[in-house]
Amino acid sequence: MNITHFVENLNRGGLERMVLDLVKEQHRQGHKVQVVCLFERGSLAGELDALGIPVAACHKRTGFDLRALGRARQLLAAHYTEVLHTHNAVAHYQAVLASAGMGIRQVVNTRHGMGAQRKPGRREWLFRRALKATDAVVAVCEAAREDAVRRGIAPAAKTCVVPNGIVLDGFDIASDIMHERLTRLIRVPRGTRIIGSVGRLNWAKDQMSLIRAFRIVRHTRPDTALVLVGDGELRETLRAAAFDEGVAGCVHFLGDRDDVRDLLQGFDLFALSSVTEGYSMALLEACAAGLPIVATDVGGNAEIVHDGATGHLVPPCDPSALAAAILDLLHATQRASTLGLAARAWVEAHGSMEAMAARYGRLYFGDMEHAS
Repeated sequence: MNITHFVENLNRGGLERMVLDLVKEQHRQGHKVQVVCLFERGSLAGELDALGIPVAACHKRTGFDLRALGRARQLLAAHYTEVLHTHNAVAHYQAVLASAGMGIRQVVNTRHGMGAQRKPGRREWLFRRALKATDAVVAVCEAAREDAVRRGIAPAAKTCVVPNGIVLDGFDIASDIMHERLTRLIRVPRGTRIIGSVGRLNWAKDQMSLIRAFRIVRHTRPDTALVLVGDGELRETLRAAAFDEGVAGCVHFLGDRDDVRDLLQGFDLFALSSVTEGYSMALLEACAAGLPIVATDVGGNAEIVHDGATGHLVPPCDPSALAAAILDLLHATQRASTLGLAARAWVEAHGSMEAMAARYGRLYFGDMEHAS
């Protein structure tokens, strides 16, 4: 098939990583795939360049940009697009507008989160208008699908669930060697227990609660360090919070990294403090690294982290509960190891890229019943 993926950009993030891995798998299967970016190409585009997979940018400006729409339309036509797969709301209604009247066989949209934007009004209105020319709306977890139907964002008849998947090849389980390497990187004593988190530094990930929880953890376990991988608009605010909480010297901000897999293998446990989440790629990768997990019970997290089986679930915005769950795993090392191995077994069975690509393949042929 000739497949066009339409995104805002390919900057570093969970959505973008999922798109890159899906595009690579579809390319490997012999499909003709391209990626069209509504704004800039983004920092991850080079990975597709290396494989000869086209990535083009429309460089959309603020407001209605007819030139960007024309560029998108040219790219869709030149690719002889049969399947238009858009990602999230803005990319979707822009792509639908650009492709009007082109007769594209299948138009699929994936909503990667819970849609919990702070001011979603106009965006969701435009998204709903675009659904007339949309064959399927994919939610990445059942919680997100139910929420979208309940809020009237998408009709039930057009929705289905395709959970995210990750590439497991070469994804090794956490080890003492990688742990020691990470301790050297962040310059902490050998034997320091490392609590790690991966995600953009923004309001949705609520690293503020994690830092506050870590202060409680440090009071009982001074042999711990917190590592935050990722960047975002709250970086300096979070640095200030770590200082205010008295833990600035043991909270390590590593920024955006291209060695996240290696870093995960050096963690002792993984913590995710989000206030909203779809189907977290970061959690899937933590499972692949065999890490015990503490995560907030929001969105699709409970569909990945099974409380008491692969980790602990706690309420959002509750640093005390988050700290208690982290301390429980730090104290019970054997049970934490068992939870981590169970997480790895679960992701091998349910979270592979191959499984996700097969579901999308069925959906591209209109088989919604067997896509979920």
